[in-house]
Amino acid sequence: MYTPYLTAEEYIALGGTVSSSEIVRYISTASRHIDSLTFNRIVKQGFDNLSVFQQEIIKKVCFDITEFEYENAEALQSTLSGYSVNGVSMQFGNGINVSNIGGVTIRNDTYALLLQTGLCYRGLS
Repeated sequence: MYTPYLTAEEYIALGGTVSSSEIVRYISTASRHIDSLTFNRIVKQGFDNLSVFQQEIIKKVCFDITEFEYENAEALQSTLSGYSVNGVSMQFGNGINVSNIGGVTIRNDTYALLLQTGLCYRGLS
């Protein structure tokens, strides 16, 4: 059975805004995104085998992704890549604040934090 990187209790203690009925689903999705971004290295070696520094960052990133995906659920689930109305246009994808990395849309500052774990290297491990 899959264990997310943040418990609902930890999420609530950090001040999360996801409704109680959806917390587990959003945290699980965020954890799976972290697995994708780290090429399943955490799954392979086990969360408990990470350094305390790495564990703290993973929990923070899990919280941040959960919040981001909850706040932007409608846009993230849209099949549109952009739209224009009366001369005002909006594009979805890589930008100043957000990137799509391996199919995961993530804030750049959140990804930069995840990079500090050393688990995102694209080479062989």
